[in-house]
Amino acid sequence: MYDAAISADKIAKLAEGTSKLEVSNNIVVPIDSNGVSVHDPSVIKADSTYWVFGSHLASAYSKDLINWEQYSDHVHDNNPLIPNVTEELSEGLDWAQTETLWAPDVIQLEDGRYYMYYNMCEGGSPRSALGLAVADNVEGPYQDKGIFLKSGMWDETSEDGTIYDATIHPNTVDPDVFFDKEGKLWMVYGSYSGGIFILELDPATGKPHADQGYGKKLLGGNHSRIEAPYVLYSPESDYYYLFLSYGGLAADGGYNIRVARSKNPDGPYYDAKGQEMIDAHGPAGTSFDDEAIEPYGIKLMGNFVFLKEEMEPATDHLGYVSPGHNSAYYNQESGKHYIFFHTRFPGQGEAHQVRVHQMFINSDGWPVVAPHRYAEETIEEYSVEDIAGRYKFIKHGKDITADIKYSIIIELNEDGTIFGNASGSWELNGDHDVKLTIDGVTYNGVFLRQWDEANKQNVMTFTALSAEGVSIWGSQIVE
Repeated sequence: MYDAAISADKIAKLAEGTSKLEVSNNIVVPIDSNGVSVHDPSVIKADSTYWVFGSHLASAYSKDLINWEQYSDHVHDNNPLIPNVTEELSEGLDWAQTETLWAPDVIQLEDGRYYMYYNMCEGGSPRSALGLAVADNVEGPYQDKGIFLKSGMWDETSEDGTIYDATIHPNTVDPDVFFDKEGKLWMVYGSYSGGIFILELDPATGKPHADQGYGKKLLGGNHSRIEAPYVLYSPESDYYYLFLSYGGLAADGGYNIRVARSKNPDGPYYDAKGQEMIDAHGPAGTSFDDEAIEPYGIKLMGNFVFLKEEMEPATDHLGYVSPGHNSAYYNQESGKHYIFFHTRFPGQGEAHQVRVHQMFINSDGWPVVAPHRYAEETIEEYSVEDIAGRYKFIKHGKDITADIKYSIIIELNEDGTIFGNASGSWELNGDHDVKLTIDGVTYNGVFLRQWDEANKQNVMTFTALSAEGVSIWGSQIVE
C-alpha cells in the first residue's frame, strides 16, 4: 500500500491510527523567503565560494551552502555575466530563434580561466546552439569564443556528416564539462530528442577534439523525456555517476532525479539492476514514452511531502515537486558529497528555488540522498537507542508522475523490528550504515542526524536504496 502515490481520498485510511491530519491535493508547502532562484543550477567552487549558474543567465553564490546570494538573473544587456549578451551571443540566439539562454556549465581549466559552456534552444524543437565564453574571474564578465556545436538543421547535413534526424541526433543543450581521474576533459550533454551524448574536449582550448561528430551516445532517443546529464567521479567508490532528470520540468511534469554509474567516464553506464542505460529509450515512432524509460536508472528523488503530524511543533508540511536538473560536487577536504538542484513546491505553482542535500555512498557503491536540505551536518556514530522511534516514511518508487508521495508512519523498534504502515526489520551496521527489509525488499543506506526545518530541531533520518533502484527516506517524528 505504501508504494503508491496517495490520492486525497486514501490519505485518511492510510494514516489511520497514526495521524488525524486531513490532507488534500491542495496542500501548500511554503517557500523559503530567503531562497534564490537559479533554474538548472550547475555548481563550481572558486576559492572558498560555491557558485551555481543556470538558465536565463541566472547565478548565485554561497560560502556555506546554506545562505545564498543572487548574483544575476534574466538575459539582458546589463547582466554582469555577459554584459552585452544580446550582441555578443547574437549568432547563437539567431540560430536558435530565441531570446534566452538555457542551462550552462562553468569549469576552470588549466590556464586558470573560467570557461562557460552556454547554450540556447528554440524550445518547441531541438534547434540549438552550444558555445563557449571565457572569463578571468568566475563572476565574469565572459567573452564569447564562438559556437562549436549545433542541432536542428532540418534536411541538412548535421555535425556527424549525416542528415539531421531529431530521433537519433542530440539536442545540443544541457552541457556538463568535467575532468576524469586521468586528467582528460569531457562534455556530456543532451535533452530529449536523440538522447544523451559525450565528447572528449581539448583542455587547451576547451573545445572538442576534431572528427567526433556529436560524440558517443550514452542513452535516450526517440524523444524520450531524459535530460540534464551531469557526471561526478567519487574517489570513495571509484565510479563515475551519471545523474539525469526524467519527465517534464513543470510543476505537473513529474520531474525526478536519477543516476547510473560506470568505471569509465564515457560509459557504458549501468543502473542498480545491471541494465545498460543505452537501452533506456522510447520505441521507434514514439515521443515522450515514459513507460519505456521508467525501469531504467535509480530514482533518487521525486515529488514528496513529509506531512506535519498533530503532536509536532511544526506549522507546515515539508516537500518538493518536480525536483531536478541537478549538479553534484565532491569536497576532497571534508569527504562530503553534495547534490544541487532546483525544485518547485506543492501548491506554489511554477516558483522554484535552489536546494542542496548531502549524499552518501552506500555499501553497494551507490549514492543515496539525505532527506533534508544540508545544514552543515556530518555523519557520526549512532546507537540503537539514538535510532529507535517513529518515522515519517517516503518511498520514491520508479514512476514518472505528477502525483505526490505523502509520508506514512513506521516505527523502528530497539529489537530490530519495523511496525506501522509498513513492516519488516532493520539493523545498524558499524557506526551508521543501515540495512532495512520492508515488505520483503532490502534497502542499504545510512542513518544521519539532520536539521528538520519544519520542526526547527535535529532529528534522526535514514536514506537507503534497493537493488531495484528504489530510494526510501525516513525522518523521525518530533514528539
